Amino acid sequence: MAQRLIVIGGDAAGMAAASQARRRRGRDDLEILAFERGHFTSYSACGIPYWISGTVEERDDLIVRSPATFREEHQIDVRTRTEVTGIDLDRREVVARDLDRGGEVRERFDTLVYATGAVPTKPDWARDEVGGVFGVQTLDDGAAVREWLDAEPKPRRAVVVGGGYIGVEMAEALVQRGLSVTLVEQGEQPMSTVDPDMAALVATAMRGLGIEIRTGVRVTGLEERDGRVVAVVTDAGSLPTDVVVLGLGVRPNTALAAAAGLPVGTTGGVRVDRRMRVPGMPDVWAAGDCVETLHRVSGMAVHVPLGTHANKQGRVVGINIGGGYATFPGVIGTAVTKVCDLEVGRTGLREREAASAGFEFVTVRSESTSRAGYYPGARPMTVKLIAERPTGRLLGAQIVGRSEAAKRIDALAVALWNGMTVDDMTALDLGYAPPYAPVWDPVLIAARKAVDALAK
Repeated sequence: MAQRLIVIGGDAAGMAAASQARRRRGRDDLEILAFERGHFTSYSACGIPYWISGTVEERDDLIVRSPATFREEHQIDVRTRTEVTGIDLDRREVVARDLDRGGEVRERFDTLVYATGAVPTKPDWARDEVGGVFGVQTLDDGAAVREWLDAEPKPRRAVVVGGGYIGVEMAEALVQRGLSVTLVEQGEQPMSTVDPDMAALVATAMRGLGIEIRTGVRVTGLEERDGRVVAVVTDAGSLPTDVVVLGLGVRPNTALAAAAGLPVGTTGGVRVDRRMRVPGMPDVWAAGDCVETLHRVSGMAVHVPLGTHANKQGRVVGINIGGGYATFPGVIGTAVTKVCDLEVGRTGLREREAASAGFEFVTVRSESTSRAGYYPGARPMTVKLIAERPTGRLLGAQIVGRSEAAKRIDALAVALWNGMTVDDMTALDLGYAPPYAPVWDPVLIAARKAVDALAK
């Protein structure tokens, strides 16, 4: 009798695990059943703001593999619009509900993969019954936003609540759709994923695009008329609007896991070992935005919801289920985004994270250009490095610039991953030609400046 693998969650981590397990074990040896509460599988959630803006024209361009592809080409039984509502570890069963036709089924498993992802942080005032209020986490969410923006009467004003990655990307997307946009952030800055001095550069660029930014403002409620939102109420007054987008971040989707007795860590994510197994739970694995993982620099447990990690973690799970051996070594928090024509990259620790982890450190900022200064198209670029004192080990880096900036963070991420010092980095053999970099690349200039700071 074939072993049975059940996967809860049909996006990056879950389907990567299912696909990898299928490659390593034949259909006669392993039956795979995947449950997904939405309509889609294996899609780029990071691309949703660009589809909403119209930069990406077709929704299907974001879908890597459809449910039909998994069924027909990979022999994976994908059941969309089906939500798992319970896990019985003693009976080795899951309970699932058909969201369209109703009814419940129980399905047995020998091996379970928990890959439910994350859910948008949703405050109490964001009531479901009020039309025009959206979180943007899944492709179904994106479709709902598109439908609202395309409906008559066309929305003219938007309020984005929260200035994280989704918040700033959606603010830009809505401006590109022709809406007047206000971003409300309770903290002192948008883009709290970088340090305040670097976030200030982002805020300036957003204002240059026509986005109104209100920081230090707390949303307390909504005003509605005929079931539609007409204003966002804040502690600094009301903001008229036709659509509200929640950009308050996400949290691990672990309610089902906790109810089943799976261990949940301090970050709210499911705890796993290096092979992505759930400790103390035979043949139960977890991966993706629902788990916590190790930060390789701070040594602390973190929740970093990114598709890059989810795909890698899912692959590790699939290899192990398929009889191989693989581990996930942790993360360093590398991420990039685009705000208007500004590129933002970060890796490792921010200043407050380095301080919380107990490091003594120096920070430096350097200004350079993306190309040789005399070459047409050279644009300014700011690089910030955080280095441990006295060792000089790189702890974190951030880059903000208007062209050819974001992907430079990859060189810094490699240095960070491998424990290099800023002194080591000054000798890196990076490529040079006037159309691509100054003779001293911005990364090298920042490293030299950090070496000088450590010597003081």
